[in-house]
Amino acid sequence: MGVVPYGFSEPPMQQRANPSRIAARTLAAVLLSVWSAFGCPTVKAQPTTGAPTIVTVTVDNAKVIRLPDRTQTVIVGNPIIADVALQKNGVLILTGKSFGSTNLIALDASGSMLAESTISVQAPQAAVITVQRGLDRESYSCTPNCQPSIQLGDATKYYGDVSGQAEARRAMATGTGAAAR
Repeated sequence: MGVVPYGFSEPPMQQRANPSRIAARTLAAVLLSVWSAFGCPTVKAQPTTGAPTIVTVTVDNAKVIRLPDRTQTVIVGNPIIADVALQKNGVLILTGKSFGSTNLIALDASGSMLAESTISVQAPQAAVITVQRGLDRESYSCTPNCQPSIQLGDATKYYGDVSGQAEARRAMATGTGAAAR
């Protein structure tokens, strides 16, 4: 029996096959995603009998999630896709690391599952322009002027050049690099 954030459980098999329930759950998941994308400061899981909720986060961004009471252990299925940092009072910071989906499980002290969510890590949508040159891809952030903004999937040379410049600039600013000497 699967459980989703803050105590929601998976329905029995006969309920999952009902098309109207599936449509209602899908609509609810879409509405929750849209609502959270437009300024919801925290995601608090609510009890439900549906499938695990989907929490969406953008690569290199964080989202605040409130864990169920009595949570002692938090498990991320694939830490390459998403990472978590446990804070005080049952607050969890979820950070998108790479594109893809994984799961998040909360367990109590006895090892019983309290909650489970699907974590979907997606690419940033707003103001990112992708330039395709043959097989090579370059990304630019245009807010309002276009500047190089490396994204996963960009051409290796472009990615290396832009990240190298950013690292050299950071080293100069902090006085830790060879360029600062």
